[in-house]
Amino acid sequence: MTAVLDRPATATARRGLFLPHGVGFAGISAAMVAVLVAAGAPGPLLPIYQAQWGFAPWVLTLAFGVYAFALLVTIPVVGSLSDYVGRRPLMIGSLALDLVAMVVFLLSPSIGWLIVARVVQGVATAAASSSLSAAVVELAPQRHKKLGAQMTSMAPLAGLGIGALYSGLVAQFAADAAFAVWLVLVVVMALATVFAVFTPETATRKPGALASLVPRVSLPKQVRRLYATTVPGIVGAFMMMTLWMGLVPVVLVSVFHVRGPIVGALVAFVVFAVGAGVSASTSSVRPHLLRLAGMSGMTVGAIVFVGAIGAHAQALVWVSALLTGAGIGSAFAGTTRGLVPEVAPHERAGLFTAIYVVGYLGMGVSAVVAGPVAGVVGAATMASWFGVVTALVTLTGVIATARFNRR
Repeated sequence: MTAVLDRPATATARRGLFLPHGVGFAGISAAMVAVLVAAGAPGPLLPIYQAQWGFAPWVLTLAFGVYAFALLVTIPVVGSLSDYVGRRPLMIGSLALDLVAMVVFLLSPSIGWLIVARVVQGVATAAASSSLSAAVVELAPQRHKKLGAQMTSMAPLAGLGIGALYSGLVAQFAADAAFAVWLVLVVVMALATVFAVFTPETATRKPGALASLVPRVSLPKQVRRLYATTVPGIVGAFMMMTLWMGLVPVVLVSVFHVRGPIVGALVAFVVFAVGAGVSASTSSVRPHLLRLAGMSGMTVGAIVFVGAIGAHAQALVWVSALLTGAGIGSAFAGTTRGLVPEVAPHERAGLFTAIYVVGYLGMGVSAVVAGPVAGVVGAATMASWFGVVTALVTLTGVIATARFNRR
Protein backbone atom coordinates (compact mmCIF):
# COMPACT_ATOMS: atom_id res chain seq x y z
CA MET A 1 0.00 0.00 0.00
CA THR A 2 1.35 3.44 -0.95
CA ALA A 3 0.62 6.05 1.65
CA VAL A 4 -0.70 9.45 0.73
CA LEU A 5 1.93 10.90 3.05
CA ASP A 6 4.66 10.78 0.45
CA ARG A 7 5.70 13.85 -1.51
CA PRO A 8 8.00 13.28 -4.49
CA ALA A 9 11.49 14.32 -3.47
CA THR A 10 12.22 15.75 -6.91
CA ALA A 11 9.11 17.93 -6.97
CA THR A 12 10.62 20.89 -5.11
CA ALA A 13 10.28 24.53 -6.00
CA ARG A 14 13.00 27.13 -6.13
CA ARG A 15 12.68 29.21 -2.98
CA GLY A 16 11.94 32.84 -3.53
CA LEU A 17 9.93 32.25 -6.69
CA PHE A 18 7.13 30.16 -5.24
CA LEU A 19 4.98 30.21 -2.14
CA PRO A 20 5.64 27.82 0.78
CA HIS A 21 3.81 24.52 0.57
CA GLY A 22 1.53 25.42 3.50
CA VAL A 23 0.45 28.67 1.85
CA GLY A 24 0.02 26.84 -1.44
CA PHE A 25 -2.18 24.25 0.25
CA ALA A 26 -4.46 26.95 1.69
CA GLY A 27 -4.62 28.87 -1.57
CA ILE A 28 -5.24 25.91 -3.87
CA SER A 29 -7.86 24.57 -1.46
CA ALA A 30 -9.58 27.96 -1.70
CA ALA A 31 -9.26 27.87 -5.49
CA MET A 32 -10.89 24.43 -5.57
CA VAL A 33 -13.78 25.79 -3.50
CA ALA A 34 -14.01 28.83 -5.82
CA VAL A 35 -14.33 26.62 -8.90
CA LEU A 36 -17.28 24.83 -7.29
CA VAL A 37 -18.80 28.09 -6.03
CA ALA A 38 -18.89 29.20 -9.66
CA ALA A 39 -20.40 25.84 -10.66
CA GLY A 40 -23.19 26.20 -8.08
CA ALA A 41 -23.98 29.84 -8.87
CA PRO A 42 -26.09 29.47 -12.06
CA GLY A 43 -28.90 27.42 -10.46
CA PRO A 44 -30.79 30.25 -8.66
CA LEU A 45 -30.24 32.54 -11.66
CA LEU A 46 -31.76 30.25 -14.32
CA PRO A 47 -35.41 31.15 -13.46
CA ILE A 48 -34.44 34.83 -13.72
CA TYR A 49 -32.93 34.24 -17.14
CA GLN A 50 -36.09 32.37 -18.15
CA ALA A 51 -38.28 35.30 -17.14
CA GLN A 52 -36.05 37.72 -19.04
CA TRP A 53 -35.52 35.72 -22.23
CA GLY A 54 -38.71 33.63 -22.36
CA PHE A 55 -37.31 30.20 -23.21
CA ALA A 56 -39.08 26.88 -22.58
CA PRO A 57 -38.79 25.24 -19.12
CA TRP A 58 -36.93 22.19 -20.48
CA VAL A 59 -34.09 24.52 -21.49
CA LEU A 60 -33.37 24.96 -17.78
CA THR A 61 -32.41 21.31 -17.42
CA LEU A 62 -30.50 21.47 -20.72
CA ALA A 63 -28.43 24.38 -19.42
CA PHE A 64 -27.76 22.32 -16.29
CA GLY A 65 -27.04 19.08 -18.15
CA VAL A 66 -24.60 20.42 -20.77
CA TYR A 67 -22.26 21.39 -17.95
CA ALA A 68 -22.13 17.80 -16.71
CA PHE A 69 -21.63 16.42 -20.23
CA ALA A 70 -18.82 18.91 -20.92
CA LEU A 71 -17.16 17.62 -17.76
CA LEU A 72 -17.77 14.04 -18.76
CA VAL A 73 -16.21 14.47 -22.20
CA THR A 74 -13.21 16.43 -20.91
CA ILE A 75 -12.22 14.47 -17.82
CA PRO A 76 -11.09 11.27 -19.63
CA VAL A 77 -8.99 13.42 -21.98
CA VAL A 78 -7.15 15.66 -19.51
CA GLY A 79 -7.81 13.88 -16.21
CA SER A 80 -4.39 12.22 -16.05
CA LEU A 81 -2.45 14.96 -17.86
CA SER A 82 -1.11 16.54 -14.66
CA ASP A 83 0.57 13.21 -13.81
CA TYR A 84 2.79 13.86 -16.87
CA VAL A 85 3.19 17.65 -17.23
CA GLY A 86 2.84 18.52 -13.56
CA ARG A 87 0.01 19.94 -11.47
CA ARG A 88 0.88 23.60 -11.89
CA PRO A 89 0.48 24.05 -15.70
CA LEU A 90 -2.91 22.36 -15.69
CA MET A 91 -4.08 24.33 -12.65
CA ILE A 92 -3.12 27.62 -14.27
CA GLY A 93 -4.73 26.72 -17.58
CA SER A 94 -7.97 25.42 -16.08
CA LEU A 95 -8.43 28.39 -13.75
CA ALA A 96 -7.75 30.79 -16.64
CA LEU A 97 -10.36 28.98 -18.74
CA ASP A 98 -12.85 29.22 -15.88
CA LEU A 99 -12.13 32.95 -15.82
CA VAL A 100 -13.12 33.06 -19.51
CA ALA A 101 -16.37 31.27 -18.65
CA MET A 102 -17.14 33.85 -15.94
CA VAL A 103 -16.64 36.67 -18.48
CA VAL A 104 -18.99 34.95 -20.96
CA PHE A 105 -21.60 34.58 -18.20
CA LEU A 106 -21.19 38.26 -17.35
CA LEU A 107 -21.72 39.39 -20.95
CA SER A 108 -24.27 36.77 -22.12
CA PRO A 109 -27.11 38.39 -24.12
CA SER A 110 -29.17 35.21 -24.64
CA ILE A 111 -29.71 31.62 -23.49
CA GLY A 112 -27.47 30.40 -26.32
CA TRP A 113 -24.48 32.26 -24.90
CA LEU A 114 -25.39 31.07 -21.43
CA ILE A 115 -25.18 27.47 -22.62
CA VAL A 116 -21.82 28.26 -24.25
CA ALA A 117 -20.62 29.61 -20.92
CA ARG A 118 -21.78 26.43 -19.16
CA VAL A 119 -19.91 24.27 -21.66
CA VAL A 120 -16.70 26.30 -21.19
CA GLN A 121 -17.19 26.12 -17.42
CA GLY A 122 -17.63 22.36 -17.63
CA VAL A 123 -14.39 21.94 -19.56
CA ALA A 124 -12.55 24.18 -17.11
CA THR A 125 -13.95 22.41 -14.06
CA ALA A 126 -13.01 19.03 -15.51
CA ALA A 127 -9.43 20.15 -16.10
CA ALA A 128 -9.28 21.63 -12.62
CA SER A 129 -10.88 18.76 -10.72
CA SER A 130 -8.15 16.15 -10.93
CA SER A 131 -5.16 18.53 -10.90
CA LEU A 132 -6.41 20.64 -8.00
CA SER A 133 -7.46 17.55 -6.02
CA ALA A 134 -4.06 15.90 -6.49
CA ALA A 135 -2.21 19.14 -5.69
CA VAL A 136 -4.20 19.68 -2.49
CA VAL A 137 -3.28 16.18 -1.28
CA GLU A 138 0.41 16.76 -2.06
CA LEU A 139 0.63 20.32 -0.69
CA ALA A 140 -0.91 19.39 2.66
CA PRO A 141 1.47 19.83 5.61
CA GLN A 142 3.44 16.68 6.42
CA ARG A 143 1.99 16.44 9.92
CA HIS A 144 -1.57 16.80 8.65
CA LYS A 145 -1.63 14.75 5.48
CA LYS A 146 -5.12 13.39 6.17
CA LEU A 147 -6.30 16.98 5.84
CA GLY A 148 -5.43 16.87 2.13
CA ALA A 149 -7.70 13.92 1.39
CA GLN A 150 -10.32 15.48 3.66
CA MET A 151 -10.27 18.70 1.62
CA THR A 152 -10.83 16.81 -1.64
CA SER A 153 -14.10 15.45 -0.27
CA MET A 154 -15.17 18.59 1.61
CA ALA A 155 -14.32 21.38 -0.86
CA PRO A 156 -16.73 20.35 -3.66
CA LEU A 157 -19.65 20.20 -1.23
CA ALA A 158 -18.73 23.45 0.49
CA GLY A 159 -18.22 25.20 -2.84
CA LEU A 160 -21.54 24.12 -4.34
CA GLY A 161 -23.41 25.10 -1.18
CA ILE A 162 -21.75 28.50 -0.94
CA GLY A 163 -22.32 29.10 -4.64
CA ALA A 164 -26.05 28.35 -4.42
CA LEU A 165 -26.52 30.46 -1.27
CA TYR A 166 -24.48 33.39 -2.61
CA SER A 167 -26.31 33.42 -5.93
CA GLY A 168 -29.71 33.00 -4.26
CA LEU A 169 -29.12 35.89 -1.84
CA VAL A 170 -28.00 38.19 -4.63
CA ALA A 171 -30.95 37.10 -6.80
CA GLN A 172 -33.34 37.87 -3.95
CA PHE A 173 -32.09 41.36 -3.13
CA ALA A 174 -30.04 42.81 -6.02
CA ALA A 175 -31.61 44.74 -8.88
CA ASP A 176 -29.29 43.24 -11.53
CA ALA A 177 -28.54 39.93 -9.83
CA ALA A 178 -26.82 38.14 -12.72
CA PHE A 179 -24.38 40.98 -13.38
CA ALA A 180 -23.47 41.25 -9.68
CA VAL A 181 -22.96 37.49 -9.27
CA TRP A 182 -20.68 37.10 -12.29
CA LEU A 183 -18.69 40.28 -11.73
CA VAL A 184 -17.61 39.07 -8.29
CA LEU A 185 -16.73 35.63 -9.67
CA VAL A 186 -14.67 37.19 -12.47
CA VAL A 187 -12.53 38.87 -9.81
CA VAL A 188 -12.31 35.71 -7.68
CA MET A 189 -11.27 33.52 -10.60
CA ALA A 190 -8.67 36.05 -11.73
CA LEU A 191 -7.12 36.02 -8.24
CA ALA A 192 -7.15 32.21 -8.17
CA THR A 193 -5.35 32.08 -11.52
CA VAL A 194 -2.65 34.47 -10.35
CA PHE A 195 -2.22 32.48 -7.12
CA ALA A 196 -1.72 29.26 -9.09
CA VAL A 197 1.14 30.89 -11.00
CA PHE A 198 3.11 31.19 -7.74
CA THR A 199 2.15 27.79 -6.32
CA PRO A 200 5.03 25.26 -6.16
CA GLU A 201 4.99 22.15 -8.33
CA THR A 202 4.38 18.91 -6.45
CA ALA A 203 4.62 16.28 -9.20
CA THR A 204 7.59 15.08 -11.24
CA ARG A 205 7.16 15.41 -14.99
CA LYS A 206 7.42 12.25 -17.05
CA PRO A 207 7.13 11.36 -20.75
CA GLY A 208 3.84 10.32 -22.30
CA ALA A 209 1.80 13.53 -22.06
CA LEU A 210 0.45 13.32 -25.62
CA ALA A 211 -0.43 9.65 -25.24
CA SER A 212 -2.28 10.47 -22.02
CA LEU A 213 -4.71 12.66 -24.02
CA VAL A 214 -6.25 9.57 -25.63
CA PRO A 215 -9.64 9.35 -23.87
CA ARG A 216 -9.57 6.68 -21.20
CA VAL A 217 -10.05 6.15 -17.51
CA SER A 218 -6.84 4.93 -15.88
CA LEU A 219 -7.75 3.12 -12.69
CA PRO A 220 -4.97 1.35 -10.76
CA LYS A 221 -5.51 -2.41 -10.54
CA GLN A 222 -5.17 -2.59 -6.77
CA VAL A 223 -8.30 -0.48 -6.18
CA ARG A 224 -10.61 -1.69 -8.96
CA ARG A 225 -12.70 -4.04 -6.82
CA LEU A 226 -13.04 -1.45 -4.06
CA TYR A 227 -13.83 1.26 -6.61
CA ALA A 228 -16.61 -0.87 -8.12
CA THR A 229 -18.41 -0.96 -4.77
CA THR A 230 -18.23 2.84 -4.50
CA VAL A 231 -19.75 3.54 -7.93
CA PRO A 232 -23.43 3.43 -6.81
CA GLY A 233 -22.65 5.86 -4.01
CA ILE A 234 -20.80 8.22 -6.35
CA VAL A 235 -23.60 8.12 -8.94
CA GLY A 236 -26.25 8.53 -6.26
CA ALA A 237 -24.44 11.51 -4.73
CA PHE A 238 -24.19 13.32 -8.06
CA MET A 239 -27.82 12.53 -8.89
CA MET A 240 -28.76 14.06 -5.55
CA MET A 241 -26.75 17.17 -6.46
CA THR A 242 -28.81 17.39 -9.66
CA LEU A 243 -32.00 17.04 -7.65
CA TRP A 244 -31.26 19.76 -5.11
CA MET A 245 -29.53 22.23 -7.41
CA GLY A 246 -31.58 21.86 -10.58
CA LEU A 247 -34.97 20.27 -9.81
CA VAL A 248 -35.99 21.16 -6.26
CA PRO A 249 -36.38 24.90 -7.07
CA VAL A 250 -38.94 23.89 -9.73
CA VAL A 251 -40.71 21.56 -7.29
CA LEU A 252 -40.88 24.29 -4.64
CA VAL A 253 -42.71 26.53 -7.08
CA SER A 254 -45.01 23.96 -8.70
CA VAL A 255 -45.88 21.84 -5.65
CA PHE A 256 -45.42 24.15 -2.66
CA HIS A 257 -46.08 27.48 -4.41
CA VAL A 258 -42.89 29.03 -3.02
CA ARG A 259 -41.97 32.36 -4.58
CA GLY A 260 -38.52 33.87 -4.66
CA PRO A 261 -35.16 32.16 -5.35
CA ILE A 262 -33.87 32.37 -1.80
CA VAL A 263 -35.80 29.33 -0.48
CA GLY A 264 -34.42 26.98 -3.14
CA ALA A 265 -30.95 28.40 -2.57
CA LEU A 266 -31.24 27.87 1.20
CA VAL A 267 -32.38 24.26 0.79
CA ALA A 268 -29.44 23.55 -1.53
CA PHE A 269 -27.09 25.26 0.92
CA VAL A 270 -28.35 23.07 3.76
CA VAL A 271 -27.65 19.93 1.72
CA PHE A 272 -24.09 20.90 0.88
CA ALA A 273 -23.27 22.59 4.20
CA VAL A 274 -24.34 19.49 6.12
CA GLY A 275 -22.36 17.34 3.68
CA ALA A 276 -19.23 19.44 4.15
CA GLY A 277 -19.68 19.43 7.92
CA VAL A 278 -20.07 15.66 8.08
CA SER A 279 -17.03 15.21 5.85
CA ALA A 280 -14.96 17.49 8.10
CA SER A 281 -16.02 15.87 11.37
CA THR A 282 -15.67 12.18 10.56
CA SER A 283 -11.93 11.84 9.97
CA SER A 284 -11.66 9.14 12.65
CA VAL A 285 -14.43 6.96 11.18
CA ARG A 286 -13.37 4.03 9.03
CA PRO A 287 -13.93 4.65 5.29
CA HIS A 288 -16.15 1.61 4.70
CA LEU A 289 -18.42 2.60 7.59
CA LEU A 290 -18.66 6.11 6.16
CA ARG A 291 -19.67 4.72 2.78
CA LEU A 292 -22.33 2.49 4.34
CA ALA A 293 -23.72 5.34 6.43
CA GLY A 294 -23.59 7.75 3.51
CA MET A 295 -25.42 5.56 1.03
CA SER A 296 -27.98 4.62 3.68
CA GLY A 297 -28.54 8.31 4.44
CA MET A 298 -29.07 9.13 0.77
CA THR A 299 -31.50 6.23 0.40
CA VAL A 300 -33.61 7.36 3.34
CA GLY A 301 -33.33 11.00 2.25
CA ALA A 302 -34.65 10.17 -1.22
CA ILE A 303 -37.57 8.23 0.25
CA VAL A 304 -38.44 11.12 2.58
CA PHE A 305 -38.30 13.51 -0.38
CA VAL A 306 -40.79 11.37 -2.31
CA GLY A 307 -42.99 11.33 0.79
CA ALA A 308 -42.77 15.14 1.05
CA ILE A 309 -44.17 15.51 -2.47
CA GLY A 310 -46.91 12.93 -1.92
CA ALA A 311 -48.00 14.49 1.38
CA HIS A 312 -47.46 18.11 0.25
CA ALA A 313 -45.39 18.54 3.43
CA GLN A 314 -42.73 21.19 2.95
CA ALA A 315 -41.22 20.40 6.36
CA LEU A 316 -40.24 16.95 5.04
CA VAL A 317 -38.28 18.63 2.25
CA TRP A 318 -35.99 20.13 4.88
CA VAL A 319 -35.72 16.77 6.67
CA SER A 320 -34.77 15.18 3.38
CA ALA A 321 -32.19 17.92 2.80
CA LEU A 322 -30.53 17.15 6.15
CA LEU A 323 -30.47 13.39 5.54
CA THR A 324 -29.29 13.75 1.96
CA GLY A 325 -26.54 16.21 2.88
CA ALA A 326 -25.22 13.93 5.62
CA GLY A 327 -25.36 11.01 3.19
CA ILE A 328 -23.49 12.80 0.39
CA GLY A 329 -20.79 14.02 2.77
CA SER A 330 -20.27 10.60 4.35
CA ALA A 331 -20.31 8.69 1.06
CA PHE A 332 -17.89 11.01 -0.72
CA ALA A 333 -15.55 11.20 2.27
CA GLY A 334 -15.56 7.43 2.65
CA THR A 335 -14.85 7.01 -1.05
CA THR A 336 -11.85 9.34 -1.21
CA ARG A 337 -10.38 8.26 2.13
CA GLY A 338 -10.72 4.63 1.20
CA LEU A 339 -9.21 4.91 -2.27
CA VAL A 340 -6.55 7.67 -2.15
CA PRO A 341 -4.17 5.94 0.33
CA GLU A 342 -4.13 2.82 -1.86
CA VAL A 343 -2.55 4.46 -4.94
CA ALA A 344 0.86 5.89 -5.76
CA PRO A 345 1.32 9.68 -6.13
CA HIS A 346 1.49 9.47 -9.94
CA GLU A 347 -1.81 7.55 -9.97
CA ARG A 348 -3.86 10.06 -7.99
CA ALA A 349 -5.07 12.20 -10.88
CA GLY A 350 -6.20 9.08 -12.74
CA LEU A 351 -8.08 7.90 -9.65
CA PHE A 352 -9.92 11.21 -9.25
CA THR A 353 -10.73 11.08 -12.96
CA ALA A 354 -12.39 7.68 -12.50
CA ILE A 355 -14.41 9.04 -9.59
CA TYR A 356 -15.60 12.14 -11.42
CA VAL A 357 -16.39 10.36 -14.71
CA VAL A 358 -19.09 8.12 -13.23
CA GLY A 359 -20.36 10.96 -11.05
CA TYR A 360 -20.83 13.44 -13.86
CA LEU A 361 -22.28 10.75 -16.10
CA GLY A 362 -25.00 10.23 -13.50
CA MET A 363 -25.49 13.99 -13.16
CA GLY A 364 -25.64 14.71 -16.89
CA VAL A 365 -27.93 11.85 -17.88
CA SER A 366 -30.34 12.44 -15.01
CA ALA A 367 -30.52 16.20 -15.68
CA VAL A 368 -31.14 15.88 -19.42
CA VAL A 369 -33.73 13.10 -19.00
CA ALA A 370 -35.57 14.91 -16.20
CA GLY A 371 -36.45 17.95 -18.32
CA PRO A 372 -38.50 16.23 -21.08
CA VAL A 373 -40.07 13.86 -18.53
CA ALA A 374 -41.22 16.83 -16.45
CA GLY A 375 -42.76 18.34 -19.58
CA VAL A 376 -44.84 15.19 -20.10
CA VAL A 377 -45.84 14.09 -16.58
CA GLY A 378 -45.33 17.27 -14.58
CA ALA A 379 -42.63 18.44 -12.18
CA ALA A 380 -44.06 16.69 -9.11
CA THR A 381 -44.33 13.26 -10.74
CA MET A 382 -40.91 13.62 -12.35
CA ALA A 383 -39.31 14.55 -9.01
CA SER A 384 -40.96 11.57 -7.33
CA TRP A 385 -39.63 9.18 -9.95
CA PHE A 386 -36.23 10.81 -9.67
CA GLY A 387 -36.22 10.18 -5.93
CA VAL A 388 -37.25 6.54 -6.34
CA VAL A 389 -34.53 5.84 -8.93
CA THR A 390 -31.89 7.52 -6.76
CA ALA A 391 -32.98 5.49 -3.73
CA LEU A 392 -32.62 2.27 -5.72
CA VAL A 393 -29.14 3.27 -6.93
CA THR A 394 -27.85 4.07 -3.45
CA LEU A 395 -29.48 0.98 -1.94
CA THR A 396 -27.51 -1.08 -4.46
CA GLY A 397 -24.37 0.58 -3.11
CA VAL A 398 -25.27 -0.32 0.47
CA ILE A 399 -25.64 -3.97 -0.49
CA ALA A 400 -22.43 -4.03 -2.58
CA THR A 401 -20.35 -2.37 0.16
CA ALA A 402 -21.69 -4.67 2.89
CA ARG A 403 -20.93 -7.78 0.79
CA PHE A 404 -17.43 -6.54 -0.09
CA ASN A 405 -16.55 -5.94 3.56
CA ARG A 406 -17.85 -9.35 4.63
CA ARG A 407 -15.42 -10.92 2.18
